[in-house]
Amino acid sequence: MFVAVSCDLGSENHRDRVHSTFQEYGFKKVHEGLYESLRINEQGLLRLKRELDRLTDSYDCLRFYQYPMENTLVISVLKEKKWRKTVVNTSRTKEG
Repeated sequence: MFVAVSCDLGSENHRDRVHSTFQEYGFKKVHEGLYESLRINEQGLLRLKRELDRLTDSYDCLRFYQYPMENTLVISVLKEKKWRKTVVNTSRTKEG
């Protein structure tokens, strides 16, 4: 699965801890505040999200873009210490 994460972190301390955590999980930093992985599985992603939830506070925002997840694009957002999820179906139906 492909996962990209956009980070808007409130402090340098949080940036350092989050960056280190992404590296531990095999993510590559592609731009400032943007990380990607092609190798993480669903269980690893769940563990990563739980760990990041503990490392961040209400001033931090993380956006996860996961594709594919059962023919869908899943966007998960951690903002103000609350997780929200948007699911976009990418399967096409034939008309005919």
